[in-house]
Amino acid sequence: MKNVKLEAKLSDEVMAFIACRKSLHLASVDQAGEPYASYAPFAIGDNCLYILISDIAVHAVNLRLNPIASVLIVEDEDSAGELFARIRVNYKVSAQLLAVDTPEWTAGIDSLVARHGSRSQSLSELADFKLFKLVPKSGRYVKGFGRAYQLAGESLAGESIDHLQDGHQKRDVA
Repeated sequence: MKNVKLEAKLSDEVMAFIACRKSLHLASVDQAGEPYASYAPFAIGDNCLYILISDIAVHAVNLRLNPIASVLIVEDEDSAGELFARIRVNYKVSAQLLAVDTPEWTAGIDSLVARHGSRSQSLSELADFKLFKLVPKSGRYVKGFGRAYQLAGESLAGESIDHLQDGHQKRDVA
């Protein structure tokens, strides 16, 4: 039986954690199927993340060729209580390139400006900068050893949350 109160608390935790981070790690795939990792400042939308990146950047090229990517938002090393168990949320996402001067473009740019200031507005006026909407397909929230949760559904907070029970096991010593 699902614990609805626990799911709601965890959903709130996930959203609060994301809200206090400013950048994300982005893993994309190039034309040859090779992985590429980078980062980007982000803003939070309605069950999505927005990133504004230049066409010159490898990850922008990759997202245009293959819109499937992975996002990691992670606790800072300097403030983490345990380096091996930093708080983090990871999403499999679908990247959608948004057309300039559409309502979705405006919403994304407004979110980035509200979160990061006028630099986002200035960059959005450059022709090589593109706005991507990252829509989660699934995710995982980890808040310590033995406290990992699967986030199901196309929602940043998870439409349903399942505690992952298959934990660490000691290695057999011969």
